[in-house]
Amino acid sequence: MTSYFTTGAGHGSSPASSPLSPPQQNQRSTALSNRLTSVLSASYADSDIRDALGTLSLRGIHNTAETRRQIRLDVQREVIQSNAEIVRDFGAVAEQLKRIGSVISTLNQTCDEMRKHIGQAKQETAPVLEEATALMEQKKSTETKQKLLDAFSNHFLVPEEDLVVLTASEQPIDDRFFDVLARVKQVHHDCELLLGGENQRLGLEIMDLSTRHLNAAYQKLYRWIQKKFQSLNLEDPRISSSIRRALRVLAEKPSLFHSCLDYFAEARDYVLSDSFHYALTDAMSGNAAAGTGADRSVKPIEFSAHDPLRYVGDMLAWVHSTTVSEREALEALFVADGEELARGIQAGLSSEPWSRIDEDKEETFDGRKALSDLVNRDLVGVARSLRQRVELVIQGHDDPVTCYKVVNLLAFYRKTFSKLIGSQSNLVDLMQALEKYTFNHFEQLMRGLASALAADQASLVPPDDLSPPEFLLDALESLLSLMKSYETSVDLEEGSSSDGENAFSSVLRVAFDPFLTLARSSSNKLKDTTAQVIYQTNILLAARAAIQPFGFASATHNAPLSSALSTLRNNLLDVQHQFLLEKSGLDNLLEALEPFSQKSTEEASAEEKLPNQSDQQKPQLADLTKLIAFKPESLVASSQQLDDFLPSALMDATDNLKRIQSASLVQSVTEDAVEAFCRDFEFVEGMIIAADEARGMTNMNLATGGSMISGRSGRSSRRPGARGEENEDSEDDRWSLRALFPRTTGEIRVLLS
Repeated sequence: MTSYFTTGAGHGSSPASSPLSPPQQNQRSTALSNRLTSVLSASYADSDIRDALGTLSLRGIHNTAETRRQIRLDVQREVIQSNAEIVRDFGAVAEQLKRIGSVISTLNQTCDEMRKHIGQAKQETAPVLEEATALMEQKKSTETKQKLLDAFSNHFLVPEEDLVVLTASEQPIDDRFFDVLARVKQVHHDCELLLGGENQRLGLEIMDLSTRHLNAAYQKLYRWIQKKFQSLNLEDPRISSSIRRALRVLAEKPSLFHSCLDYFAEARDYVLSDSFHYALTDAMSGNAAAGTGADRSVKPIEFSAHDPLRYVGDMLAWVHSTTVSEREALEALFVADGEELARGIQAGLSSEPWSRIDEDKEETFDGRKALSDLVNRDLVGVARSLRQRVELVIQGHDDPVTCYKVVNLLAFYRKTFSKLIGSQSNLVDLMQALEKYTFNHFEQLMRGLASALAADQASLVPPDDLSPPEFLLDALESLLSLMKSYETSVDLEEGSSSDGENAFSSVLRVAFDPFLTLARSSSNKLKDTTAQVIYQTNILLAARAAIQPFGFASATHNAPLSSALSTLRNNLLDVQHQFLLEKSGLDNLLEALEPFSQKSTEEASAEEKLPNQSDQQKPQLADLTKLIAFKPESLVASSQQLDDFLPSALMDATDNLKRIQSASLVQSVTEDAVEAFCRDFEFVEGMIIAADEARGMTNMNLATGGSMISGRSGRSSRRPGARGEENEDSEDDRWSLRALFPRTTGEIRVLLS
């Protein structure tokens, strides 16, 4: 830029090249000055200058004098050329606009002509369009009616080929049959909508037609199920799905459904009765009839008819196994599909209200109850045959223990069948009846045995050793078997009734009480009272020992037996007490002292009573020596007898009750008898001391007493002779009762301990 301005200034100031006059030079100087000022005042930061410089840089112009001189001209030339091109372009555009204007004019004319033609055509086609619109509406209405007719026909009218599948007996019962049946049922149900309209004739006709088709289909299904039941084997294959589906559908007709079940029950009753007969008489045939492989090692049940328990057990086991198999085979029918059957039967009761048993009560289908009822009906013939054979074998058997085991076996199966097919079933009723029949036969056998024993007097004679009679031991042995059998039975779980009895109480009444009564009454044949008591004691001890280990038996009979034994123990105590008194000689002294006894209770001692005696009684004690038993000779003899008795008293007393078959009872009774004997001796001792005191013999010297004591060895019989000149009264005043009977209660207790 600097060079540009420098060169320009030099060129303008050259006098040889400038033709201008001085004034013109001044003007140019001013213009140049202004130009310089304008250039110098311009900012290089101006965007226009930057753009201009950028344009120059892009054009690739070199900064030369020639270029500087021609740049303006070049720029102006380019501007002029550009303007010329623009003018030419605008001329082309104007020419095109003219052409467009002519085309638009032509189009406007054409549209006007078309409007005229359209108006004329509209006037001419208006009637035709109205007629066409009416025809279209009629066509639409006709098409709608056709669709309704097709829909009605497809829904309410069943094709003829489907009706053939539904009603023709030669057509099979398959999925297509059930599909057609479901469709016909839906048609029959939807006829209710037609009956709700103004014209009910069509609904009635279609309902009547569908009803006839349904009845024919149900009859076909009923006959098909009956035919299937004839060849159906429940033990080997499961009930097919088609039969289960057929029964679910047939449940909608309760009358046909129950009739079908009746037919099935009759068929199964015949099959099972036949199988039971074969199992009884021919095991291999029975296995084959039952659908199992023949096992040649299995013998017919009749082979064990000689053993009632095994025979009845084998029959009941077969019936139980058959019942379980029958229930498992039919369980899929009534339990798995129970809800569908219930819905079908409920729908059938709604359509057949006359099928209700109780019109006021709403019936609900219980699948498990229906299953149990059907199994129960299937086994009617088996139950009848079972009852006849059990009654026959029990009637011909005379072993009461075996009969009672059969009773417990029947009770077990009664509980089992009650859990399996319900308590309200024929099999449970049969078990109860057979149980009652067998128990009645058991009671008759036991009563017959008791009656035979009562008539046989020889068997009632007590043994010499006073042990329980043989017939009682046999009865107790049988009772032990009965109690063991009951202990393992199901009746034991039932517990006792409100009156304290249990199921075994009735057994005890016929198998225990009569024999115990006979045994106790046989003691009357003994003349000795002591022997009777010992004999009865042994009988009751054996009876109590037999039932005591079993709580159900001792609960009702232990208390009476213990009470009777307590009474007998008191009798034995009296016997043993009297034995001690007789063997010791103390009974004579007690008998003599009886008028002097003022005891209020048996436990009161003589020392407690003597101080309470009145003054009028005391002088009477002095007269004690006048009694024969208290004469010197008698008293010395009694004392000697006591001394001889004491060393072996316990052995003799024990030997007195040696026939009692309970050492503990003998020991207990002997100990109590010894205690009673000691109390009696204490009373005698007290009376002797009191008599001596009343006679004033308390201060007798020891020598006198010694001489009296020595008289016990035989010298006392000589003393009265040596003093024969003295009277009896003076003699009584010189000897002491205590000296003649010196034993003390303490010594007695020590010797008898």
